[in-house]
Amino acid sequence: MTQGSNGPQAASEGTFGAYRQVIGRTGALLPAVSFLGRLPTATIQMGSVLLVAETSGSLGTGGAVGCALALGQVAMGPYLGRLADRLGQRRVVLWFALTNAVLIAAFTLAALGGLPTPALIVLGALAGASQPGIGPLARARIIALLRARRRQGDGKGTTGPGGADDRLVDTALSLEGTMDELSFVLGPALVGIAAVAGHPAYAFALAALLVAGCGTAFALHPSAREVPLLVRESGPGGHKGRMPSSVHVVRAGLVLLGILLGACGAGITALTKELGQEGQAGLVYAAMGVMSAFVGLSMAALPARFGLRLRWRIATAAAALLSLPLIWTGSMTALYVVVTVFGAIYAPNLITGFGLTERAVPKERLSEGMTFAVSAFVGGQAVTLAVAGHLAERYGAHVAFALGSAAAACAFLVSLAVREPRPAPAAEEPLRQAAATP
Repeated sequence: MTQGSNGPQAASEGTFGAYRQVIGRTGALLPAVSFLGRLPTATIQMGSVLLVAETSGSLGTGGAVGCALALGQVAMGPYLGRLADRLGQRRVVLWFALTNAVLIAAFTLAALGGLPTPALIVLGALAGASQPGIGPLARARIIALLRARRRQGDGKGTTGPGGADDRLVDTALSLEGTMDELSFVLGPALVGIAAVAGHPAYAFALAALLVAGCGTAFALHPSAREVPLLVRESGPGGHKGRMPSSVHVVRAGLVLLGILLGACGAGITALTKELGQEGQAGLVYAAMGVMSAFVGLSMAALPARFGLRLRWRIATAAAALLSLPLIWTGSMTALYVVVTVFGAIYAPNLITGFGLTERAVPKERLSEGMTFAVSAFVGGQAVTLAVAGHLAERYGAHVAFALGSAAAACAFLVSLAVREPRPAPAAEEPLRQAAATP
């Protein structure tokens, strides 16, 4: 195992020391605004199903609108990443954040006004397509900052397996994964609380305010100036780096994990409705997310020799096994217990999938690679929300859970085809010069 100049220090300080180094590089404000800025994505993604189901009286309609919203994000996500690589995150995020706030408000008013399903589907798709992608762009930004730090030093750091630079990147991905999980805890929870307090639409009003305010703060943060410079100067032609085949295999696995989450979401919504406890659906999501976030934060403690490929195989196998009890769950108490245990597998799967992506994509296409990875996951979730929602409404929640369990088994088979990634080639000298530019 190779260690760079930061290796002994990171090893001696341990996991908390690694987190301190990451926060020291970004500053405390950046993670704070990126977390709050991604919260609206989780709120409207999961909440759209509950909002439309309540206003229309049909879970199937809610699933169709939720699917359209997610597919809008899937279709636009990679393009947004390419724009950020070419134009810089500041301009792209600022424009998308303000547009998204307006469209969230329009979608909410349309649902409350009882507009026909086709109109809700169109507005949902636009609200999804205009999401500013703060989660994946925050990953790309912090990774670029950490890689630039090594190049600004003595040049002895390493990006190879087990290197100090990789250790900090893995820690950053764990932190980002935990913030994602917490956002997906608080998002549905906000909708659930709003539903109990008065109406799910209250949560959507908060989402519009957050995406406008925190999205703007994320766009204008000083760190945004460093990332586009690094990316633009990474080589002639900008985006000519080829995506290796391992990236596409990982994306296939992320699609299947999205199917698992979408099926579980539809099953949870259907089962709570069957049990006469619709308002608790968001709280059940929260229980799953809390466990996932806790495990995700602990991922940084894994030793470097525990490689990404092995991690993903274990995580997908655990997902297949722990999803099985959901099929036979028939009470609220059992649902909370089984879902909480099941939540332990989500963050490890997503963090590892993003880690495999980061190692393999050309560095000049990092934002695109991260947004595409998220789009693959959300795409699987989107289609399943519609399909599993109808299946659960017609045949029962256990059918949706069975679909998710089958997808998890397929994800494990895909993980067997993943190879340990090697760093993608990049124009190192232009990157070093760009990083050294004030």
